Amino acid sequence: MEKVTGRIHSFESFSTVDGPGVRYVIFLQGCPLRCKYCHNRDTRDVHLGEVYDTEAIVEKILNYREYMGEDGGVTVSGGEPLLQIDFVIDLFKRLKAEGIHTAIDTSGFVDVDKLKDLLDYTDLVILDLKEMDNDTHKDLIGADNAKILKFAEHLSNEGVPMWIRHVLVPTITDKEEHLIKLKKFVSTLKTVEKVEVLGYHTLGSEKWEMIGDKFMLEGIAEASADDVKRAEQILGI
Repeated sequence: MEKVTGRIHSFESFSTVDGPGVRYVIFLQGCPLRCKYCHNRDTRDVHLGEVYDTEAIVEKILNYREYMGEDGGVTVSGGEPLLQIDFVIDLFKRLKAEGIHTAIDTSGFVDVDKLKDLLDYTDLVILDLKEMDNDTHKDLIGADNAKILKFAEHLSNEGVPMWIRHVLVPTITDKEEHLIKLKKFVSTLKTVEKVEVLGYHTLGSEKWEMIGDKFMLEGIAEASADDVKRAEQILGI
């Protein structure tokens, strides 16, 4: 049987912010979006990274099973993990056979007709809803948000648990009317377990510079604790 392989950017063996419990996180290489605030700019090129087969990765993960305990598990992030969806499906199928909780951290920029096999082996989707105003979304992300919103609705209809994340960028994604629109949209989704506001920061700007690229949001202030609190109040969380 031919081995299923994927291009991996990096691994993190002990995370507490990428899903429930202690998580083993796999960052996949490649992303179709062009987010101006991208914190992992070095994961964009799908041809970079190191090639692993799923069997080898499961073997690595099982060495950390004791640390994950009953509440933790494995999260696949990126980049955009669904750009390598066949690899994720095979990996999650193997992990579920071992009784390990699976989560995907994704932008949701994928056609929903490709999702059935994946969702059969996915326990949680951590979905980034970057911006509800489509014109702002196009400028900030490089694509419109129709496919992403359809993805969220599909997860809801299929009964897949979701965590929603919104990166708060001052003067761009923090407008009250847009946050209200986000709140209304999320309220239509039946499987949302948590909504989080993540304050924009510039820590990822060094990665742009390392590869000789200019950071796109230079001059935009980082989100303060008060900025985040205000957004949370508008969103009702």
